[in-house]
Formats: sequence, C-alpha cells, structure tokens
Amino acid sequence: MLDLNNKKITIIGAARSGVSAALLLKKRGADVFVSDFSVAEKIEEYLKILKSNDIQYETGAHSEKVFDCSLLVISPGVPSNSSIVKKAISRGIKVISELELAYQFCPAPIIAITGSNGKTTTTSLIGKIFETAGKDYVVAGNIGVAFSSVVESLTEKSTAIVEVSSFQLDHIDKFKPKISVLLNITPDHLDRYDNSMEKYSISKSKIFKNQTAEDFLIYNCDDPVISKLVYTAKCTTIPFSTKIELSFGAFIDWNNKKLIIANNMDRYPVISIDEIGIKGIHNLYNSLAAVLVARQMNVSLNSISTALNDFKGVEHRLELVREINGVKYINDSKATNVDSVYYALTAFENPIVLILGGRDKGNDYSKLKAVVQKKVKKIIAIGESAEKIKKEFSNVEIANSMQEAVNIASNRAIAGDIVLLSPACASFDWFNNYEHRGNVFKELVMRL
Repeated sequence: MLDLNNKKITIIGAARSGVSAALLLKKRGADVFVSDFSVAEKIEEYLKILKSNDIQYETGAHSEKVFDCSLLVISPGVPSNSSIVKKAISRGIKVISELELAYQFCPAPIIAITGSNGKTTTTSLIGKIFETAGKDYVVAGNIGVAFSSVVESLTEKSTAIVEVSSFQLDHIDKFKPKISVLLNITPDHLDRYDNSMEKYSISKSKIFKNQTAEDFLIYNCDDPVISKLVYTAKCTTIPFSTKIELSFGAFIDWNNKKLIIANNMDRYPVISIDEIGIKGIHNLYNSLAAVLVARQMNVSLNSISTALNDFKGVEHRLELVREINGVKYINDSKATNVDSVYYALTAFENPIVLILGGRDKGNDYSKLKAVVQKKVKKIIAIGESAEKIKKEFSNVEIANSMQEAVNIASNRAIAGDIVLLSPACASFDWFNNYEHRGNVFKELVMRL
C-alpha cells in the first residue's frame, strides 16, 4: 500500500475520477493538488467538491505547480501521449492511473473487464448475476462510477466488478485482478496510440500482466489478436467462443441453441440462447464471458440463467427510446468505434436511418460499406467527421446539430423503419461525453 502521509500528489483531471481520487488521497493524509485544462465553468460541480474539502486546484491550464510532487495520478480522459504526462515522466515523477491508485486500497478480489466493445454490457451483466445470487459486490470503473469512490466500502468478502479501459491500463504498476476478461480487440482510440494497433493491443493485454498462477484470464478465442496475446499470460486461461465447440470453457451449441459450459468431458447447459434478455451475436460473446466469471466465483447455474433472462441491457447501448408512427428510435450513443456500429446494424432486420459521426478517432468506415448497403436506407452525418462520412458513403445528408439530425431522420423514416443513433465516434466535438450525447438524442426524440 502507498505511504501517503504528507506526500505531495498531483491529480490531472478534475472530473468524476480525478475528484474521487483527490478525496481518497486527502483522507489518507496526502497533500493533494488537482489540475484540469478545462475552463472552470465546464467542471463547476466538481470544483465545488474540491473547494468544500479544502483541496487546492487550478483550471484552464497546467502550471509548473503540477510537477511539485512525488506522484502524478491521471484520469482516464488524459492521454498517455499528452505533453503533461511526458514532461512528468522526463522529470522522474512516477505516473499512475486512478485505477492503480484505487487498487492499492482494495481489500476485495477484483474482476476486471476490458475490450474494444461490450465492456459496459458485460460488466453490468456480471453485476446483475451477482445481485441475483445475493452476493456482496460493487460495479465501478469506466462504467461511470470511479473505482476510488467505492473502494473504501469494500471488504475481503466483497467483490469489485470493474470495467477497465486501455487508458486506465496504460499506467498501472501492481494492479492485479483475481479474474480478468478480454472480450475483443479491434481498432479504437488509435489517435491516442500513434495509429498503432500493436500499441493499443499491448495496452489491453496489461490487464493480465501481473496475474499469477492462482488467477484467471477469461478470453475470446475467436478474436485473432487476443489469441496471440494470451500465450504470455502466467495465469489459468479460460476461452469462450461462438464459433467452435470447446472441451474447456464456454461456447454456443447452435444445434440445440444452448449456451454451454464445458469442463473436459462434462457439459453444463446454462440457458437457451432464445431466453437471453440481450440480443445479437455480440451479446452472446458478452454472455459467455459473464457466465464463466460467475462460475469461477461459485455462482449457481440457476442464478446465472435467471439473471441472463432478466437482464435487458444498459443505457446508451441499443436502447429503445420510443416508437412513433411505427418507427423505432434506438439510442446507441455508446457505439464509439466502427465495430460497435457494425454489431448494432447486424442486430436489426428492419431498414435503418443511421445517425453517424462525431469526433473521428482514425476510423476506417470502409469496414461498414457492405452492411450499410444491405441495412441502411439513409445516413445522417453529424459532427466533425461529417464530410469524411459523406465521401465514404452514398445517400448521406449532413446535419449541423442533433436537433437537425433527429428532424431529418423523422422525416426520412416510415413505419417499420429504425432510426439508430450509432455514431462510431467520440462525442467531444458537440457534447461532454457519450452519455450527454445519448441524453440529448433521447430528449429530442421524446419531443417529436
């Protein structure tokens, strides 16, 4: 555990994770300073918390005071390749993520989930299974609840179910989950990894780098990138697949439409895939991962199947907002990369009016061409990437606001169609985050 008494520690980022880290450190006796590049008005609610707890901060720029510390803690929104992080490292200052900080004070076993897609759904589903089984747990991390804000409520008998991003993994030191989950690795956030899939993949693989023989890595063996990485793991590896019948792990028996857990000669049917509450091939992967986690934590098959049936998904992920005049409006604002949009499009049989765009992260939209041609009748391009999208696809209209996008969509859609917000991009051109984008979309749809 970190020795914090009177230690000078700087936190970069004064939003949810940064403020939670500051409060934890202050309580542990550290001398804390918080620096955020944003203007004060944008993060006013968080600054009030810092002020009321007598924690010093600055906004609008990073001053030299940032480097007057022995430890720098960075929020997930701070890129590892940012100048402030590079300067700190060059000056010999240790840099860790908020995830690493919270881990230092966590008495409970940790289940850590990462992947380019499906993290939030899988994390929430595991939480639902634990709730159904009556277990003591918290769900935290990249899902919207800072790990450092809940870590002090945990005991050795609790379980921390933590959604983890590559940004959080970039600056871990000793972080070691009891169970790690690798769902998939596809191009995402390449703008923050020098457009290198290799660097991005290495970042994701850090989730299991400190695990040892008594730990477990649950991984998608259908993913070729992951399959190459897992050979370096020192823990027990457990695969899952929708494509092949496994002798050990979990898979889909397509003949009988069952989700199966396999342990050598023994096979345990968990649930009919038609009874799983979340639909689509991507959610079969998420369900397989969640089932394996639950079994490693000794949850009964009955509790698992009940939870899988009851769980209906998470906000901003293929979320039905409402149906108007036979048109369904779906909020998939959390789809911030191309693969997420691909899975969203394949989840529906009806013609789609697709709202696509935002802050581009080095997206290759050509991967969507075949499925767009098959499923999408109209694309409404939004945000900074609108012109790039218009060059890539035919039948594109550009909207200059979410209001305009919703209005165009409602005019183009007819009964039986789906209006789908699935942006494939970050939200920071027009919105504070993907939740803000999704909520604005939902509010506009409700006014139609």
